[in-house]
Amino acid sequence: MNKLKVLAASAALGLMAGCGNNGPVLHVYTWADYIDPEVLAEFESRFGCSVEVDTFDSNESMYAKLQAGSTGYDIIMPSSYQIQLMVKNGLVRKLDKSLLPNVAKNFDPAYYSAILDKEMDYNVPYAVTYTGFAYRKDKVGSVPVDTWKVFETDAMKGRMALLSDMRETIGGALKYLGYSINTTNPDEINAAADQIIKWKRNIAKFDNEQYKTAVASAEWFVGHGYSSDSTQIMEDSENVGFVLPREGFVIACDEMVISSEAPNVELAHKFINFLYDETIAKRNMEYVMAPMPVKPALEALEDDVKEKVVVPAETLKRGEVLRDFTDNPQVRDLYVKAWDRIKATESK
Repeated sequence: MNKLKVLAASAALGLMAGCGNNGPVLHVYTWADYIDPEVLAEFESRFGCSVEVDTFDSNESMYAKLQAGSTGYDIIMPSSYQIQLMVKNGLVRKLDKSLLPNVAKNFDPAYYSAILDKEMDYNVPYAVTYTGFAYRKDKVGSVPVDTWKVFETDAMKGRMALLSDMRETIGGALKYLGYSINTTNPDEINAAADQIIKWKRNIAKFDNEQYKTAVASAEWFVGHGYSSDSTQIMEDSENVGFVLPREGFVIACDEMVISSEAPNVELAHKFINFLYDETIAKRNMEYVMAPMPVKPALEALEDDVKEKVVVPAETLKRGEVLRDFTDNPQVRDLYVKAWDRIKATESK
């Protein structure tokens, strides 16, 4: 059975199991396909609760929903660069570290470089992702796919997609042009927007979810996306590959925070602590196919899994961690305006 179908079946079983539980309900707001359903089921069983998962497809859409008044979430999983803004606007609460002994014991300090708040007063790192290209080995022919220049390939017009994500996609164009993904230079940001508008003539759409199934089915030949998603579909098809572009790529750490309006604060701490258990983290990594900074779990991974999820140090030198512009709203506005201009000319 295709892994995506397995996921749907597992999620359905998890939901049914939760519905039969009369205990508290933990509400989790995260990315799609990002927690092993069996891990969720074990948490429900162990703590006499149920877990309900809502998903978002970008940090910006998640933040907009919270700002619009959506409440009731306990755990939220934003990328590191989004958290400072959430703290500033009172959307998350300070953690009680005494309730997180597994984090204190098992966090791998090698991953400090991927997070912005190294004090971890509000945030606990969940998983690190690298943004590159999922592609069909049997369809791209001799076209080089390890470069952002692939989006200039007219022969694959309508068979490629870019992420519908402001920082990720503008960041990619910035790296292609030789700039930092965290530039504050208006000319460089506008040049990146111009570059993406040129690429758009060859892409099918901006997308955050469909690329997983579209590349797997060969509807698309190249999909800009996350390493974890791409590695998952590679498990089901030997024709799918994943590559990190030679000019550079985005490194992002998704973290766990507790909402300032969380109905179940103590249970939320238990959930974070549970995910840092060595055995649980290993199982979760094998499902999500992304490195999680739980040192004993990383060390316990089988070699074939470790090879797929842990990026070599030499390759990481081409990557750059997204930074936050909370203290520089003028720069954030530059990115927003550039993204609005890109989206306004989306129809071809």
